[in-house]
Amino acid sequence: MKFSKTLIAASLAFVSADTFAAAFQLSEQNASGLGRAYAGEASIADDASVVARNPALMTLFKDKQLSVAAIGVIPDVSIEGESTNNGIDPSALDDDSIAPSAVVPAIYFTMPYNDKVSIGFGAFSNFGLSTEFNDEYVAGQIAGETEIFTVNLNASVAYKVTEQFSFGIGLNAIYADATVIRKVGANASGIDFGADAVNLQGDDTGFGLNVGLMYQLDDNSRFGFNYRSETDITFDGDFSNELPVAIGGTGGAQLPGSVDLTLPAIAEFSGSHQLDDKLGLHYSVLWTGWSSFESLEAQVTAPTGDKFLAFEKQEQFDDSFRYSVGTDYQLNEDLLLRAGVAFDESPVSQTHLSISIPDTDRFWFSFGGNYTIDKQSNVDLGVSIIRGKTQTFTEADDSGSQWGFESKGHAVLLGAQYNYKF
Repeated sequence: MKFSKTLIAASLAFVSADTFAAAFQLSEQNASGLGRAYAGEASIADDASVVARNPALMTLFKDKQLSVAAIGVIPDVSIEGESTNNGIDPSALDDDSIAPSAVVPAIYFTMPYNDKVSIGFGAFSNFGLSTEFNDEYVAGQIAGETEIFTVNLNASVAYKVTEQFSFGIGLNAIYADATVIRKVGANASGIDFGADAVNLQGDDTGFGLNVGLMYQLDDNSRFGFNYRSETDITFDGDFSNELPVAIGGTGGAQLPGSVDLTLPAIAEFSGSHQLDDKLGLHYSVLWTGWSSFESLEAQVTAPTGDKFLAFEKQEQFDDSFRYSVGTDYQLNEDLLLRAGVAFDESPVSQTHLSISIPDTDRFWFSFGGNYTIDKQSNVDLGVSIIRGKTQTFTEADDSGSQWGFESKGHAVLLGAQYNYKF
């Protein structure tokens, strides 16, 4: 049974990609918070999107709330070849666009059940990634196509204990779908250049809980905390390649395959303070428990029905933090302006970087606003400019080739959201 190397290559792609938050984490659950770099998300109650970041805040709404959002991600991720050990010109590794643009949608609804209890529903995403290389990319075994798509369906309830304190709890059903394709590189001998070395597609549904707390210190200050549990996902699906059976390939035949992945726990503490009748200050510290992501395991099922552990790899991820501070200013009766900055810390060590977009620390610079249309409806617009550090690293493929890279990863996020209360 010789599927170990190709399944390792497929699985590494799951954890080395960058979605402009830590590892493959997404921050883009709404457009209202985008303009503040998502500062204060667990304490400020802008709209129904509180379902995603702290359900306890639902008790602050006196009316039914509906929010529909879309955030466009426009990445600028490039790599340049620095070195090789196989005689191939490093410039052949250059690629100025390895991450496609994408849209992250979300929808939320909240309503007061009575003067103590509120309920809410949401559909959004906390994790995802997408990278694409040309089929004839010379380092095809470590490039190709990688995509993870998740949808979190959340139902929440909140209870007002006192006028100052509320708590909320939510049940999350997370659907995840993954596709990983790797190609035979230019340095392979006897195998067609550009043929599939890995083709793995699978999906799964996992379940988790989130718990939120809200404390109103006084009329001008509020604090919030939200915890989201980790979720185990097993991508069950089809594994194949176009490598000859004689060297351990499947010859295009599909075999059952699976990869285990843990979506980490997330905790956020936030504060919001109204400094005067126009100016507000907001801040957040968000922790992601990436240290629970200790290893990856992959299995395939042989035609005989026997299951084999294809590999077990230690990933050595570290817990990461995201720090953000933002402000809003009520310019006039209809227009609220926002701005914010954030620092995103990467959990990936230098020894685990990969061209499936190398993870890196990032700085966010954000601005936006909210415009009131009438008593029932308003719209949010937000923009974030994300700047990542330049990274240099070397990655090896299954044939022993060493590929040296310099990578740069930046992005622009554009968000819009419509809110309606009734």
